[in-house]
Amino acid sequence: MKTPPCLLNVATTAVALALAACSGSPEAPKAPPQVAGQLTSSEPLPAMDALSEAGTSLRITYLSTDGVTGSGLVPVTGEVFIPSGTPPAGGWPIVAWAHGTVGVADSCAPSQNPVTPRNQAYLSAWLQRGFAIVATDYQGLGTPGPHPYLNARAEAYSVLDSVRAALSGVKGLNNKVMIVGQSQGAGAAFAAAAYAPTYAPTLGVKGTVATGIPYMSPQIVQAMLANITKAQHAKSKAAKGGHGKVSPSDEGDPTVVYALLLGASQAALDPGFKPETAFTPAAMPSFQAASQMCIDPLFKQVGAAGLTPATAFAPGFAQALAPTFRAMAYPTLKLAQPVFIGTGTADKDVSPASQLALVHDACAAGSTVQAHLYKGLAHSPTLLASLKDSAAFTEAVMNDRPMVAECAPTPK
Repeated sequence: MKTPPCLLNVATTAVALALAACSGSPEAPKAPPQVAGQLTSSEPLPAMDALSEAGTSLRITYLSTDGVTGSGLVPVTGEVFIPSGTPPAGGWPIVAWAHGTVGVADSCAPSQNPVTPRNQAYLSAWLQRGFAIVATDYQGLGTPGPHPYLNARAEAYSVLDSVRAALSGVKGLNNKVMIVGQSQGAGAAFAAAAYAPTYAPTLGVKGTVATGIPYMSPQIVQAMLANITKAQHAKSKAAKGGHGKVSPSDEGDPTVVYALLLGASQAALDPGFKPETAFTPAAMPSFQAASQMCIDPLFKQVGAAGLTPATAFAPGFAQALAPTFRAMAYPTLKLAQPVFIGTGTADKDVSPASQLALVHDACAAGSTVQAHLYKGLAHSPTLLASLKDSAAFTEAVMNDRPMVAECAPTPK
């Protein structure tokens, strides 16, 4: 008598299960390979750290290529701010926001702190223009490992991968991107635009907006060091005449503050770095503080110590920090998309002359540069003052209209 089909199926299944039990458990599904630009976590920001004008404020963690070595992956944190209301067809276009100097300690990471009043006003203006904001903390700020301060490649990768991560895991976003930054972030924005065609070619970068942008060409580095040497000679001469006393002030010298942060960053990256070759004994307490303090208290400490380039920098300063200066260089000055550069004529943090040198050199390299000079404005106020001009620039590039270059701006 034939075995009924149903019983045959049951017997076959039982044999298969028995064989599986003998051979061990089935293999668990393999985790997807880790890649740069991969979103690994997302959670709502606490209300005190959120952007008040945003409909949604998120803290994200994602993977980025280690910009120091150029290989391997590191976790990076950041924020995503989405406008209120219904997204337009295709989703919200994106501002990739690159922040200015906050310090090199993990506690200074923007995603771990409330948004400053100035940045609230500035970023809210972009929300009102209909952009979502993706804001990286940068490699090493708030995550394991040192923050490679002003390292162009590291900051560029952090910016570009933050956008790739947001596009992959946050709903309602459109791959139309404006890269926007101020001060340290202006350099990060320019570098991101320079690296984008080769590192992140699928990103729809439309243009770049940069205010208070640093530029360390070999000529500028030489001029800066010559000025420091001159100041040191003047200090030595004054000391011999009995006029070499240190005078404390309410605000620290920006050149000293940023140099201390560069030194603290290099010390964390290079165990062989010897700070005493770069900084004087008078500057050493502030050097030690630079790895622990955020920017505002560090400015106050440097001011209270009365430090200037002449009193803070040792004769070996240039050689000791040479690797850091080299890491600040942009990979190219010819950007694939237009760039807006805003400069305050009274900027004491980043020399207006060096910013205009970048305008000149980028124009000569073939970039479409729209430069604006803001008469009598210092480093920070230039950010908000540039909003009207950057709005017109943004509207043009987002709609693919021809951009008129302005390589020799006049103050306004």
